[in-house]
Amino acid sequence: MATNRRVSRVAELIKREVSQMLLNGIKDDRVGTGMVSVTDVDVSGDLQHAKIYVSIYGTEEAKAETMAGLKSATGYVRSELGARVRLRRTPEVVFIEDRSIERGTKVLSLLNQLELQRKPESLNDDAKNGTEDG
Repeated sequence: MATNRRVSRVAELIKREVSQMLLNGIKDDRVGTGMVSVTDVDVSGDLQHAKIYVSIYGTEEAKAETMAGLKSATGYVRSELGARVRLRRTPEVVFIEDRSIERGTKVLSLLNQLELQRKPESLNDDAKNGTEDG
């Protein structure tokens, strides 16, 4: 078993290397249809498995295409990681779509809508009470 510090260092290294591959290593056109970025890498304690979380910007079709491209490029990514990262065994790689940024944006827009709905009400209350700013 690797130590927690080693696991996090390997995860960070994999994140950096896969990000570089996404920029200029993977030749599959499907991967280029949406903007892809690596948000996180989760490496198992024995360093045998790596879950790579990717955020994809674009339409649902573009996201599905990009995920299909990443899935087909898994072997290439693993072999490149084996060449770039010095480990006894190269971990099995799995790409997982990360929708946390999308969810965060949705929550922010809902909060903004609530804020906009509350402002007119508070202005009306102020006008009734004679405390309108102006």
